[in-house]
Amino acid sequence: MAIQVRPATVFDDVAAVVGPKNPGSNVCFCLSYRISSKENLALRGPERSERVRRLIAEEGPIGVLAYDGDDVVGWAAVAPRSRTHFATFRKIPHVDELDVWSLWCFRVRPGHRKQGIMHSLIDGAVAFAKDSGAPAVEGYPVDNGESRVDLTMAYVGTRRLFEKAGFAKAADTESVLSGFPRVLMRRDLS
Repeated sequence: MAIQVRPATVFDDVAAVVGPKNPGSNVCFCLSYRISSKENLALRGPERSERVRRLIAEEGPIGVLAYDGDDVVGWAAVAPRSRTHFATFRKIPHVDELDVWSLWCFRVRPGHRKQGIMHSLIDGAVAFAKDSGAPAVEGYPVDNGESRVDLTMAYVGTRRLFEKAGFAKAADTESVLSGFPRVLMRRDLS
């Protein structure tokens, strides 16, 4: 399998991976850290998909997608921290004033898991951020040690995943997900 990771510019491909199965659903589309909490909670059904279309039109790529041939099989959300909720999220500190990028959400489609796609996604997200001028990329994964993480909460990645991609722990956070502390992992790109 030759996985290619490309910037997420095609709405239908983004929707295939992070869009809800039910178009009327009020969840997902990876918006919770992208837009204000108030706006995220107010968006209903098709309004969510329209908001993603607008984000792509206004900002260009809103993350990266993994492809196996023509099939989109994975997603990673990556963007300048200044354009995310992490710019003001008090539970996750800023270690300095660099205009870093945040990498906060992964999704691999069923039938394609346990094939290394997460590693391809993180590498592709880092390459995209670097090509876009990012001085560093931060992630906020769970620090689960050897414990198993529930699949629904594994979207932030694990400390070990980030370490394998060359990230180092830069700070502890006050954020906890599914009973595990989240840590701030960072990879300098200069």
